[in-house]
Amino acid sequence: MADTDGLAYFDQNIPCLAACPVHTNAGMYVAAIADGDDEQAYLTARMPNPFASVCGRVCAAPCETACRRGQIDEPIAIRALKRYVTEQFGPESGDGELWRKVAAPPATDLPYSVGIVGGGPAGLACAHDLRRWGYKVSLYEATEKLGGAMWLGIPEYRLDRDVLARDVGAIVDLGVDVHYETKLGQDITLDELRDQHDAVFLGIGATLGRGLDIEGADADGVFKAVEFLINMNRGFEVEVGERVVVVGGGDVAMDAARTALRAADYDEKRDSDRSTMTEAIDVARSAYRAGAREITVVSLESREEMPAHDFEIEEAEHEGISFVARRGPARIATDENGVIGLETIGVTRVFDDDHRFSPEYDQDDRQTFAADTVILAIGQAIDLDSLGDSGPEIGPRRSILVEDATGTTSLSDVWAGGDAAKGPRSLIDAIADGRKAAASIHTSFGGELESEQTGRMVRLEQFHRLEDQYDRVTRVDVPTLATGRRMGLAEVETGFTPEQARCEANRCLRCFANIMLDVDRCVLCALCADVCPLDLIALVPSEEVDANHGGGTALLLDETACIRCGLCIERCPPDALSMGMWTGIGVPEWA
Repeated sequence: MADTDGLAYFDQNIPCLAACPVHTNAGMYVAAIADGDDEQAYLTARMPNPFASVCGRVCAAPCETACRRGQIDEPIAIRALKRYVTEQFGPESGDGELWRKVAAPPATDLPYSVGIVGGGPAGLACAHDLRRWGYKVSLYEATEKLGGAMWLGIPEYRLDRDVLARDVGAIVDLGVDVHYETKLGQDITLDELRDQHDAVFLGIGATLGRGLDIEGADADGVFKAVEFLINMNRGFEVEVGERVVVVGGGDVAMDAARTALRAADYDEKRDSDRSTMTEAIDVARSAYRAGAREITVVSLESREEMPAHDFEIEEAEHEGISFVARRGPARIATDENGVIGLETIGVTRVFDDDHRFSPEYDQDDRQTFAADTVILAIGQAIDLDSLGDSGPEIGPRRSILVEDATGTTSLSDVWAGGDAAKGPRSLIDAIADGRKAAASIHTSFGGELESEQTGRMVRLEQFHRLEDQYDRVTRVDVPTLATGRRMGLAEVETGFTPEQARCEANRCLRCFANIMLDVDRCVLCALCADVCPLDLIALVPSEEVDANHGGGTALLLDETACIRCGLCIERCPPDALSMGMWTGIGVPEWA
């Protein structure tokens, strides 16, 4: 059982918080939803994350992977619960100004200027924090719109563009000066930016797709997935035909396959506003396409080995996309008009004995899939040429070499983050990179950061009690559009109702609450161990815990399985046990 020394332990002991790259205290906002305090839940979710509304829809949700409830049955639907509160109080809601309570614009400006290259999640997150501290921020974006991979890479059926625009707009409204259609290395150079600004942050992303050195790779009808998604999301016409084969097993492959399925809907959006689409039209389209379009995903990996998230694969399967595992591309078959098929070879194994990527093939196992279009989702690269001859040092992975915790580069006044520095990763990782770099820039000019050790331990006189059959309450499925209506561009996930949100949030084990022990009161009666319903408390000789402190008794509690029922507290005769909560990282100060 924990004491109050080293309070950082209490944050590390909250697995959802520890797993989040931006340290969102998910347990606290989930508990607030369960208690009916949706406003407090929103502020807790928004405080560390300027893209709370976006992440409520498309975050990779490492918090859910870490959630202790998942060890009982299924993790809490944390991402969907975040969406539930952002729909009420985020920028996409009616007035959408509540976020200013935890992210107010600066009262005064500092005499320093920072140039940020790239209007994606890393660049915008960096701009958000720097403006809040009072820096003059100029953001240089290569396209006509901000959002980066959130706009260019994430399909609209996963992320409503109005929601994205509202999150981005809230950041720009802090006073960010935006230069659109200004491409690094073409419209402005890194040397010019360094001359104009006191510091520069590079968040240029990984916008180039990787190709294959096989026959037919340059034929008409062959696309790199990243470039295919960028073209579709920017509204450019892309003809994919009736049969599409996507090569790859990651999330980008899933996005490319599901976007190809909706290609005609992207075409129509160029000609008419999406709001005019009726349900009848969507159903008609669905019926039309059901027998007319074939989308096949071919991957080196087996279903269990595929790097794509399970829910992405499941959604693709629900929409009729076929999967062929353990096959690799050997040749793209063509005729005078372009692609006619993909010839594949069998894969005997993908990883070596040390689990390193090292595929092996059976050259005699050949199979060809007919195709009008082949989309290669096999990796991304950054535009290193845009950095110029005097750019920062490049690492062995062909990305900008940075110090992981700060984003500093080999150039003293240049920072970098996101895909440009770490390679293609998740949205929340890019946001974290932007915030880390902003903090490093701030301290480089003498700024001070709020300490993460300013939390206080609060004794809880009342705390949440789980029902006796808590472990039989199953996860509430996140509502989605019916499969037959998914051919339009409307979001597939539709969000929780208040009743669904409360029900799901009440499944939370509330790991942020901890059993506290007053060692001066404890009489080692062991009644707490007797009453624990899960047999998680034990009294053992102290030398079993620490060989240097023998001759005593240690009281142990398995925090990973504790359900915070509080029966041990109620049973303790000398009142040596209590329930405590540390209001540390990620909790608004008035909580």
